Amino acid sequence: MTAPSNTEGYTASTPDSPDRNRQRNLVDDHNHGHNDGYNQGHVTGGTELHPHHQAQSQRRLSRASSRRASVVSPVNYDVPDDYANLEASNISPVQNPDEESITRHETLEQVRSRDQDYLREQKQQRREEPESSENYYEREKGQEKGEQHAKRQQKVSRLATELYTISYLIFFSLLGTLARLGLQALTSSYPQSPIIFPSIWPNFAGCVVMGFLAEDRMLFRASDWGQQSTTAPKPKKDDDDEETGGSVPAEKADIDPAAAKKAHLSLKKTIPLYIGLATGFCGSFTSFSSFIRDIFLALSNDLAAHDTTPVSRNGGYSFLALLSVGITTISLSLAGLFLGAHLAIAFSPLFTRFSLTLPYTFVSRILDRLAVLLGFGCWLGAVLLSIFPPDRHSIPNESEERWRGSATFALVFAPLGCLLRFYASAHLNGRLPSFPLGTFVVNMFGTAVLGMAWDLAHMPSLGGVVGCQVLQGVADGFCGCLTTVSTWVSELAALRRRHAYVYGGVSVGGGLALLVVVMGSLRWTEGFGEVRCLH
Repeated sequence: MTAPSNTEGYTASTPDSPDRNRQRNLVDDHNHGHNDGYNQGHVTGGTELHPHHQAQSQRRLSRASSRRASVVSPVNYDVPDDYANLEASNISPVQNPDEESITRHETLEQVRSRDQDYLREQKQQRREEPESSENYYEREKGQEKGEQHAKRQQKVSRLATELYTISYLIFFSLLGTLARLGLQALTSSYPQSPIIFPSIWPNFAGCVVMGFLAEDRMLFRASDWGQQSTTAPKPKKDDDDEETGGSVPAEKADIDPAAAKKAHLSLKKTIPLYIGLATGFCGSFTSFSSFIRDIFLALSNDLAAHDTTPVSRNGGYSFLALLSVGITTISLSLAGLFLGAHLAIAFSPLFTRFSLTLPYTFVSRILDRLAVLLGFGCWLGAVLLSIFPPDRHSIPNESEERWRGSATFALVFAPLGCLLRFYASAHLNGRLPSFPLGTFVVNMFGTAVLGMAWDLAHMPSLGGVVGCQVLQGVADGFCGCLTTVSTWVSELAALRRRHAYVYGGVSVGGGLALLVVVMGSLRWTEGFGEVRCLH
């Protein structure tokens, strides 16, 4: 079942199915019972609450609302519960955008543990739901039946939501792959480049976009997506409690910014367009497997500047080269994540002033349907371009063909890697809150596949031009979109410090160990041969 959508600071204007509404009413009655007494200053029996009891009620309300705010809360799209595990965007990169003197920091472990506990409680409550709840539901909702029926017709079904999500993932994986390959071509081949490993720029740029999307609250404005602000008691300071006797008048209640922000983060993860941008584009723009490949090439002294030959060196220098690639990539990727978040905060007034937003009506009626045509159409176009490359008849020598090795084969395999990563993250990331298992599995698997493709392409006497181009497409397309740095970095920034170091160290160490076995077995025996195709 899906968690309720009326989180603190927001309320859904578009209802869910009757079952979900019934469950939402039961949960809200339980969690908001104290809130009603708190705002009115009285309990059901008419007895005024003691200030200490009122403070306890407020804390219970805050915990319950915080739990609901982090879970996937469908408003306009019928999404599975597994979508709560996508990326790490339940945690904002900048948790204190207003630079308050005192703020509460949340970690990815806390959010995902709370989500899992909440969903388990809801499933248990559904099984133990008393029979009398039917009468209560019918009585409370009978007067709104006509209005809810009309609104329910506007809700996107589960099947359509899945179709739109897959279409966006396909389309943006193609765009992300083209952006990565194009940026690598621009930044790694000019003379005397200060950075000689090609994966650094796409990983940095993709993390900038990821940080912007995670922090932004204007593109998918809550009021345009079926959620509107309501009053909710903000946590009061001790001196305020002493002056007012611990009570907060209802007319002075205000929106809790932290809960409202978390509710909006959960809202975005139910929107197929946002999933396509974050998981599809950013995940395909960045590549963990290419990052680990560059680390191994630095270790094996095969990472040289453009049109230069590596000079022999001892193992100590190779170790320093390994550290330089790892430290530079991780540091710049983290910096890019926070830079993107800071840009979102800086541009927020501009977006508000000029009403730069993507409303639900425009997205659901135009962009969602257009994405189905563009996603599958562009993928089919990539297949046709691979079968009939444009430069086939303009170049006399087949080995000089560039289209298939440089782009088209990569575009054919890119959506497969992106979709595999999407479903692996959705089903595995929530299993261990302190260790995102889905991201780790796809990064390790993609790195191993890239190593095998590299070996086959660089074997001295194996394969031809087409085989070499296919292997290059597997490495750039499938492995590049299957593995991701943007999600990995956002998880590192959101995890607790100890867990982040363990997760990051195991990821880099495990990936490098795989390439030492896979690529090292060829490099330190027969050596890498020349590739048979241009790319």
